[in-house]
Amino acid sequence: MRDITPEERAAAAARRLALAPGRAAGVTEAVIQAQVHAFYGKVRTDPMLGPIFEAKIADWDAHLAKLCDFWSSVTLATGRFKGAPMPAHMRLTGVGAQHFAHWLDIWRATAAETCEPAAAALLIDRAEMIARSLQMGMAVARGELPPVRSAPVAQAPVAHAPVTQADEQCGRQDENAGQDKGRPGSHA
Repeated sequence: MRDITPEERAAAAARRLALAPGRAAGVTEAVIQAQVHAFYGKVRTDPMLGPIFEAKIADWDAHLAKLCDFWSSVTLATGRFKGAPMPAHMRLTGVGAQHFAHWLDIWRATAAETCEPAAAALLIDRAEMIARSLQMGMAVARGELPPVRSAPVAQAPVAHAPVTQADEQCGRQDENAGQDKGRPGSHA
């Protein structure tokens, strides 16, 4: 496998940015920073959530920067976030559904105050999905839920048209054309 050039890496980043859900909704780095900083300013003084965060976060400047990277990755597909939220949240004790619900209430209110409606809607949607995922992961880790497993899906036989030599050639050309084009799993 060949090395990716800086130009190819920049082109892939530009493609990701163009397809990022936040871009169409008006999310920018400035919007993310305003939301994250305003939200955690409220959380730090909240009677329910403040003590949980204050017990775990020693350097708030570094934590806020990491959270801005996280939300940039989630909404703008920048790929800046390099952390692992699930293990960090699994270590929390005494955190339950009521904490996540309250966290979401504050997030929603802050988004409504700091963002345009489309950006607020996207940030709220992603926060709700993330909260559900974290709650599920924490519940499984605590033994409160069985692990989620997919049942194998029975596949019905599919009738295929005869494959011609031209079909095979086009298929190989399509496969070769898709290599290193910034698709998931590629290194672009």
